[in-house]
Amino acid sequence: MTQPTDPAQLADALESTDYLPDEGLATAAYLALVMHRPLFLEGEAGVGKTALARALAEVTGRPLYRLQCYEGLEASHALYDWDFGRQLLHLRAAEAAHATGDTEQLEAGLYDRRFLLARPLLQALEDSPSVLLVDEVDRADDEFEAFLLEVLSDFTISVPELGTIRAETPPLVVLTSNRTREVHDALKRRCLYHWLEHPDFDREVAILRRRLPEVTDELARQVARATGRLRELDLLKPPGVAEAMDWASALHALGCRELDPDTAARTLGAVLKYREDGERVRSLARGALFGA
Repeated sequence: MTQPTDPAQLADALESTDYLPDEGLATAAYLALVMHRPLFLEGEAGVGKTALARALAEVTGRPLYRLQCYEGLEASHALYDWDFGRQLLHLRAAEAAHATGDTEQLEAGLYDRRFLLARPLLQALEDSPSVLLVDEVDRADDEFEAFLLEVLSDFTISVPELGTIRAETPPLVVLTSNRTREVHDALKRRCLYHWLEHPDFDREVAILRRRLPEVTDELARQVARATGRLRELDLLKPPGVAEAMDWASALHALGCRELDPDTAARTLGAVLKYREDGERVRSLARGALFGA
């Protein structure tokens, strides 16, 4: 699509991809797009943070590059690396052709762009314009967070052997966090911020019906209602929209057209991912939780 002219137009485009944003999220995404500012999304797991980046890539027609963060992630894993295997083959080919006389030229040839393995950050800058998803940045170390702040400040990467690589158009950057730890203020200040809540009942039903058209309307409503009740309990991992969709799909696969307490109890593994949560729910009055 062409560049959206306002948040409402972007929201309509996102809905066409089966992603249903609320007004606040559509506004934040629109501002990130037109202001070339990273969008920092926080919220419980499964509320649609990662899915928004995919939907934005689809509606803007941009390629999506995803950097999955984890403890111990180093800059080289996010930026680039040299293809040592191809460099070695290049050396052997030069030796076989007796072209090893000019050692400086041979050494320079080893660091040609064709031997550079681009990782997500470099790919997003080179393939401009693009969407860059930095997923679960709260799992990375403080050192990587500081490095990421430097890259996002001017969208340039320095490769000593090749020079500076700059994005012609800054990528649309989406950073997500499940808030397993607090991300430093310096990185947040660089970004637009939005907290994603669990959807209300009507919007969750709409999401289930849109993403799972084979599920009956009654089953979608009962799953949304039951999922909402589960979120009110003191669980280790309250279910998100992703778990609600898994649950509805599992019930549909069993031939259910509506939710009953016995079937709900048998399929809790689709919506609850901790043994303690399952035991707690099973110990409660299932009719009160899962009854119509």
